[in-house]
Amino acid sequence: MADLEPSAAPQGDPDSGSSDGEHPVGEKPTKKKKKSSFWRELPILILTALVLTFLIQTFLARVYVIPSQSMETTLHGCTGCTNDRVLVDKITYNFTDPKPGDVVVFRGPDSWSQTEFEDNRSENVVVRWFQELGSLIGLAPPDERDFVKRVIAVGGQTVECCTPDNKVKVDGKPLNEPYIHYEEGRGTTQDEFSPVKVPEGQLWMMGDNRNNSSDSRAGNHGPVPVANVIGKAQFIVLPPSRWQGIDNPNPQAVAISAPAWQAGIPAGIGLAAAWPVLWLLRRTSRGIRSRMTRQD
Repeated sequence: MADLEPSAAPQGDPDSGSSDGEHPVGEKPTKKKKKSSFWRELPILILTALVLTFLIQTFLARVYVIPSQSMETTLHGCTGCTNDRVLVDKITYNFTDPKPGDVVVFRGPDSWSQTEFEDNRSENVVVRWFQELGSLIGLAPPDERDFVKRVIAVGGQTVECCTPDNKVKVDGKPLNEPYIHYEEGRGTTQDEFSPVKVPEGQLWMMGDNRNNSSDSRAGNHGPVPVANVIGKAQFIVLPPSRWQGIDNPNPQAVAISAPAWQAGIPAGIGLAAAWPVLWLLRRTSRGIRSRMTRQD
């Protein structure tokens, strides 16, 4: 019978219970290794967060500061107060066009004055560079001529002011605008303007604070191209006391009535559906009576 060779002795100290002689069995890795791993991963985590923030703000949604009182009291913005921060949805208008009543953020065309825009960038080149970087990732206000107003009329419609009872008209019909605010000391009568036909692909914009808003009514302003719209203002996110959605009732809803034949559509559908329902009820009733007769 062949002799069995003894197995090789384990390396390291046999009393330590470790095969490599470095750590005893069951001993946790040193904190030094954990710290080293954390500091190596931290730059990657920061870079990933910055990239995600940039992508979200560029393509999905962005928070904007309301800088003026032109949208009071729907949106608060005034000197010395806590201005509203609104979440602007950038996806909606990829699938549909802005419609009357929508509150939108848009880039002011060249014809618009800068009455509501202030350059918030530092004169210092280094500080300005960091401000530009912060703007890209949402940590600083954007350096853009951005405005927030409400859509009153769209391309192809004619807008004018006012009716005898002080209402804006679109295509000759008065609007229902429950959101209008008249600032104290500025009167409660809207400024009149002659009929303007809004070109196709453009929007007629007005502020809710009707007598304290530099908007499409101004002589050098006029309509805004749909292409300039950044997104739809959906929610007030700051301050916490103002958390709420932003209403966008269609001011033309009561002004534009459906043709008479359209008004009769529900009645026509009901009449057409009545016949098959009545037929089914009669068949069911006859079947029940027939079964009861057979059982008797």
